Amino acid sequence: MSSDETPNVPTPRNSREAVREKAQQVHAQQSRARIMRRIIIGAVAVVAVGAIGTAITLAVSAQVSKPQLTPTGMQSDGVVVNDVTAVTASDESLTSPTPAPTEAGATETPSPEPTAPERVEIHVYVDYLSPDAGEFERANSRQLASWINQGAVSVSYHPVALLTASSNGTKYSLRAAAAAACVATHSPEQFYAFNHDLLDDQPKVGSDGLSDAQLADVAGAVGVDNAKAVRSCIVDGDFVTWAKDATTRAIDGPLAGSDDLVLSSTPMIVANGEAYVGALDDPAEFSQFVLTVDNDASQKSAPAPTPTPTPTPTPSS
Repeated sequence: MSSDETPNVPTPRNSREAVREKAQQVHAQQSRARIMRRIIIGAVAVVAVGAIGTAITLAVSAQVSKPQLTPTGMQSDGVVVNDVTAVTASDESLTSPTPAPTEAGATETPSPEPTAPERVEIHVYVDYLSPDAGEFERANSRQLASWINQGAVSVSYHPVALLTASSNGTKYSLRAAAAAACVATHSPEQFYAFNHDLLDDQPKVGSDGLSDAQLADVAGAVGVDNAKAVRSCIVDGDFVTWAKDATTRAIDGPLAGSDDLVLSSTPMIVANGEAYVGALDDPAEFSQFVLTVDNDASQKSAPAPTPTPTPTPTPSS
């Protein structure tokens, strides 16, 4: 065989150099890959930290820029109702009080005298998810409205939220109390109707309750003024923080118009500083309670009788 036909077989030295060169190339590629991964991870970390910082900054800025709003037209966290021109959009839903029979066979429902020196001050603390609060409203709403229009009583409604945890996480009690404050602020003349409708047709305890949009719809149905402002106030939750704080103040006490009463359940009805403990669905019993309170106030305010001096006998001669 001639030298031209000899196959080009690499020598052992050339083979080792080729393997070494290949290994160096692989090592260089791995080094570049590791460096690139570090750069990418570092860049992602920087972006993530920046995003978190931005989110925190925005959250803090939002808390600082959004003031704690307080409803207007309230006294001691309550809405004072001195006049009722329209109780609800549908008066048929109201329940008339059941008169108590008298010995003569006639029927009558006692009521406080509007001529008393001062009107009876009634404070009603309501949680709009409380079944008892709804029961009291349905039984006594027409009676209270009548007394208000007669000038016999002054009624203050205090929205509170004791059942916030009883609506599948939607915090309905809290949102409904805040919605009532929105109506009181932007359309006070319709507050009584809005309050009545929320209590007359309540969601059940343990349900989701009404959404913010549905609460705004109820306000629209009773004919609120400034409907756009009311809806915005309700949907944005302007007075949610106020409702939470007002509930805390009521729990800590003392309740408006009392010396030492505190909120323990709803409804809680206080008349001239005295808590009503009778049947919530008996308007006659509640009427008698208010009449008794009114009489007590009248007796306390009546001037004490002035004693007549006894004439001194003149001795005869």
